[in-house]
Amino acid sequence: MNAPVAVNVSVALADIGSAQDRARIEDFVHDRNGNVFQRPMWLSAIEAGTGQKALGLVAERGGVICGWLPLSDVHSPLFGRALVSSGFAVGGGPLYSDELALEALLASAAELAMRNSVSTIELRSSEAVEGWDLIEGQHAGFERPLEGDDEAQLLAIPRKARAEVRKGLANDVEVTVGRSEQDLEAHYQCYSESVRNLGTPVFPRSLFAAVIEAFGDDADILTVSHEGRPVSSVLSLYHDGAVMPYWGGGRWEARSLRANERMYYELMCHARRKGMDRFDFGRSKTGSGPFAFKKHWGFEPEPLTYRRWTAPGVEARNIDPTDEGYSAKIELWKKLPLPVANLIGPWIARGLG
Repeated sequence: MNAPVAVNVSVALADIGSAQDRARIEDFVHDRNGNVFQRPMWLSAIEAGTGQKALGLVAERGGVICGWLPLSDVHSPLFGRALVSSGFAVGGGPLYSDELALEALLASAAELAMRNSVSTIELRSSEAVEGWDLIEGQHAGFERPLEGDDEAQLLAIPRKARAEVRKGLANDVEVTVGRSEQDLEAHYQCYSESVRNLGTPVFPRSLFAAVIEAFGDDADILTVSHEGRPVSSVLSLYHDGAVMPYWGGGRWEARSLRANERMYYELMCHARRKGMDRFDFGRSKTGSGPFAFKKHWGFEPEPLTYRRWTAPGVEARNIDPTDEGYSAKIELWKKLPLPVANLIGPWIARGLG
């Protein structure tokens, strides 16, 4: 594909499998202060962990990259097919040096979708794009600076939440951080049980393993255990001075042990020691329990807006778990035995993207 959609700008499919292409794009993302989900490394990990193909469009002017649109080609027998920027991410979207590059990227993305009978393109970013639907009011992001030492970090947490953290600090639990097979297993035990309890299919274990392998020291797992049993665990990403606790959860006993509160406080301290200066608490659905939890911790919500293109005459895919049509399925999922949920869940969740 090579579409000169705008003057002096050519757009082509990236060769994500080429180390040279990946390095050029990684440099562009770094130079433009892109986010972690715009990195080719993220797309490659998603493909390795879920089977959803890593794509991407590169805009060039005179042989120099002036735009990049990371894409995951997400197939699902239940939810249809979509090009997602970026797959399994809360951010992503195009990165570009000027408006002509943006226009060229998005025109080429729509052409790519039409050629491949893809009904939907999802941009997890807020670019103002004519003809693309604006999705707003559904999600918010949460971020704030880290403090200078452990005590200051504790005191920065609002009083009521801080009292819960202190209870967690008083409990006899073990906190470990690592990237080993044992860490992955502990994380999956906690995370899979947590999402089952929320009525959500769990992602494949291979997804977490692929992200840990791809990101090296820029990803790790912090786990809180009680009497040798993992009760709360989070897989975090580190990028551009910020830590993002991305996939986290706890078992039922985590509540009485205040293990989740202990986990997030310990992660703040650990991240600062790794040289991070910001805590990115990620995205939450407006009005949800996680949304309230993050506000309770003193984080102010920043509304997020996304964009979506839909092929003419076709309905966009719907993967919103709060949609009324999913409520009965969610309640049923909560009642599944955990081994059954863990067997079926990855097959469903790998198509959500």
